[in-house]
Amino acid sequence: MPGAVRAALRTLCLAALLGALGAGGTELTLELPDSAQRCFHQELESGIKFTLDYQVISGGHYDVDCYVEDPNGKIIYQETKKQYDSFSHHTEVKGVYTFCFGNEFSTFSHKIVYFDFQVGDEPPILPSMNNRVTALTQMESACVTIHEMLNAVIDSQTHYRLREAQDRSRAEELHGRVSYWSVGETLILFVVSIGQVMLLKSFFTEKRPSSGGAGS
Repeated sequence: MPGAVRAALRTLCLAALLGALGAGGTELTLELPDSAQRCFHQELESGIKFTLDYQVISGGHYDVDCYVEDPNGKIIYQETKKQYDSFSHHTEVKGVYTFCFGNEFSTFSHKIVYFDFQVGDEPPILPSMNNRVTALTQMESACVTIHEMLNAVIDSQTHYRLREAQDRSRAEELHGRVSYWSVGETLILFVVSIGQVMLLKSFFTEKRPSSGGAGS
């Protein structure tokens, strides 16, 4: 393969990698205390598509309230006690959009919530792909395939990372319950053992006659 072609291929593949890793959006993991609500605000233009994905990682029954509000105060999405969900919307008015997560129904359970907020469509790998009328070359097709595979890898890594965090939280919660139960069983066994010893000792204790009865 000529050096110029090899360099061009490396450049296109690097563009595919950067496009996959640098897509616009925000990913956050937040702690939501009991009886609390956290809101986020994003200013958007009219006619822009945004997508909100969220999932409860740990806490309580792994559920949370969520709603999205447009700049006019209209609720465009609202769900209660959801473990996970995805919402997409094309904006109709320009302004600040608000999305909130609520744990107000819980009185003692803290929640860990992950969300991914994506704005707009992903830009093309090559600037000329939007107005292109001819078929892609083999090199360009390979770079597009690599780009799609990288996006799939990123999505899979995010999914498995969330599953790992959720399973670890459940395992730690189960470990705590087993530990408390073991301590309780140990205490009960200790009390029952002492009671049995005292009961057996009372069977073999000789009762001495009272001195007053002997004098009379």
